[in-house]
Amino acid sequence: MYQHDDEDIFVIDGHVHLWDATEENIIHDGGEQFIQCFYDYHTTFTPAERQWSMDEYREYGAERMVDDLFSTAAVDMAIFQPTYLTDFYDEGFNTTEQNAELADEYPDRFILNGSFDPRDADPGIEYLEKLHETYDIPGVKLYTAEWRGDSKGWRLDDEDAFRFLERCADLGIDTIHVHKGPTIRPLNRDAFDVKDVDDAASSFPDLNFVVEHVGLPRLDDFCWIAAQEPNVYGGLAVAAPFAQNRPGKFSEILSELLWWLGEDRVLFGSDYAIWNPDWLVEAVLEAELTQEDRTEYGVEWDVETKKKVMGENAAKLYDIDVEAKRRAFRDDEITDRFDLGAHYAGEESAMADD
Repeated sequence: MYQHDDEDIFVIDGHVHLWDATEENIIHDGGEQFIQCFYDYHTTFTPAERQWSMDEYREYGAERMVDDLFSTAAVDMAIFQPTYLTDFYDEGFNTTEQNAELADEYPDRFILNGSFDPRDADPGIEYLEKLHETYDIPGVKLYTAEWRGDSKGWRLDDEDAFRFLERCADLGIDTIHVHKGPTIRPLNRDAFDVKDVDDAASSFPDLNFVVEHVGLPRLDDFCWIAAQEPNVYGGLAVAAPFAQNRPGKFSEILSELLWWLGEDRVLFGSDYAIWNPDWLVEAVLEAELTQEDRTEYGVEWDVETKKKVMGENAAKLYDIDVEAKRRAFRDDEITDRFDLGAHYAGEESAMADD
């Protein structure tokens, strides 16, 4: 657990990937453009001394991922969000099956989500059912701007998409993460528009829709939708790194989210490996709202709000017992490997010290 202002913060990183963007895996010019765009975001926001080389960025591997997420106690758990891009990458960029290898090795530390694409029709339904049967996935990550042949995207409110959402509801896959953020070369900006979330959320009130990247750069559209749809949440991936080098912008974004959605519907995510939580968690927790924003919005970025955003809200969505996890992590393999026992000792250790 991360210690902040003498408080223990249980951090669930709601947005991580284990990708392969090696040149050998790229089968379309779009694959190279995509990873180069990711790398541009990485270097724009990452502190200079923490930036990776392009070679290590293309494929960092499972062991480095475990180290980056957990060794500094910045993150306690993480949620895999796949991004297939099979038109760009021969073996896929970041598939459920690839993520599953690491999730199976550390099942208490990772949550494995699947995906679907309504353009896959009946075979896509069968694949979704297979993912559920094989991995018991609790959620899906959707990429509405993914290219598929001549198609450069799809909409969440289409009839075909509704068919897949209905099947998710039937199977108990009730958390729907949707990428609705900045354009990534060469994908279509309009295919990431947040407006199609509105009808989907209204039509499936028993599903929870986590809008990743909070609709940026369409934050205003997202907030108006989320304000009227109680099953819509905001994922801070992409917004979070503004805390490091655009603190005034981060204050504005966070204040808007807390005012419109409240402190119970905002979730932290690093977007690893675009950014690394070993510096990003600290940047977000140490961020402050400007006095102007605190006055205008009447919100606070206090420790109780931080606890919710950094982990407790995701825990509720995924039925995670945080206290039980804290106890289990006192002597699990990750804790032993990185000598993290002091981070999970809790009140018992403090009483013993007294």
